[in-house]
Amino acid sequence: MTRVLIATGISFPQIGGPATYSKILGEELPKRGITTEILSFDEVRHFPKLVRHFLYFLKVFRKLWNFDLVYAQDPVSVGLPSLLAAKIVGKRLILKIVGDYAWEQGVLRFGVADSLDKFYGRRHSFPVGILLWVEHLVSRGAYRIIVPSHYLKGLVIKRWGVQSNKVRVIYNTFETPETKLTKSQARSQLGLENQKVILTAGRLVPWKRFELLIEWLAPILRKHTGMKLFIAGSGPLEDKLKKIIRFLGLEKEVTLLGSLKKDILWSYLRAADLFVLNSTYEGFSHQLLEALAAETPVVATNVGGNAELIEDGKSGILFESYDRKTFRESVERLVTDEALSQRLREWGLKRLESFNKDSMMAALITELH
Repeated sequence: MTRVLIATGISFPQIGGPATYSKILGEELPKRGITTEILSFDEVRHFPKLVRHFLYFLKVFRKLWNFDLVYAQDPVSVGLPSLLAAKIVGKRLILKIVGDYAWEQGVLRFGVADSLDKFYGRRHSFPVGILLWVEHLVSRGAYRIIVPSHYLKGLVIKRWGVQSNKVRVIYNTFETPETKLTKSQARSQLGLENQKVILTAGRLVPWKRFELLIEWLAPILRKHTGMKLFIAGSGPLEDKLKKIIRFLGLEKEVTLLGSLKKDILWSYLRAADLFVLNSTYEGFSHQLLEALAAETPVVATNVGGNAELIEDGKSGILFESYDRKTFRESVERLVTDEALSQRLREWGLKRLESFNKDSMMAALITELH
């Protein structure tokens, strides 16, 4: 029986892709004959930087003697300690990569203004350079790399110098609450019975472009009486978004919901007439999958892995990143054309068949053995 130690930055009940993914693995792998244990970085997060990474390394090192491999859910916070422990103990490291941590932290903390495509090939500050070095070191030292999209496979091969035969694309699956909440019930529950609802969700970070989304939607929100935009999520740009909302006089039309529990977010997804995603970068968007599962039409940027989830014109509408005209036209069509919205809902449910749990688990187990 294969024994797998799952190293994750966050764990359930926290909200986030790694927490949800680790929870699924912890529940599903034992059903398929694989022993698992989840080791979360949360156990050491309260310690100072570097100290917590060393302590996490010790935890992985002690536990890994009783496992066949460690499956790390990121290349930095848990990836580097897991690589060091795996090398010492003589066990395999399988690495999950869902984005570019060095670029994300560079944008958030170290003044990087470039898009991800322009980020590489330039000189960067010392902290960003260290993060890049760690990403590349851990990815090259891993026995196998799992990515949830072909877009990310191209990134780690082309930009990180990883050999293509080490990388496997395994699409993530999704989880929806067990509740059978209908759209009308969700609207009633949230007090939105007589309103047109546009929803977006994600961390309030620059590449999600929520500020631009508000500006682009402003004339549509003013035009349609009773139309509302809800933004679910928290992050460093919250105060900036509040100022933009006040400046545009949209306090009644735009609501920042903050971080929501999964069941509450699901209620908003079910209630919404439209889900929009205006980011410049997506490795693999769980939010898009959940919107499809909620039978909510999607309008999203044609960036990163979005085109692998959304078939333009069938299961949703894609638009180029800075094409404000097409974005507004798409939103107008979907809030006024019920036949089109219904067609997208139906195709969206069919599209979900490519992301079912059994397919994901079967592909992953092949790599774990």
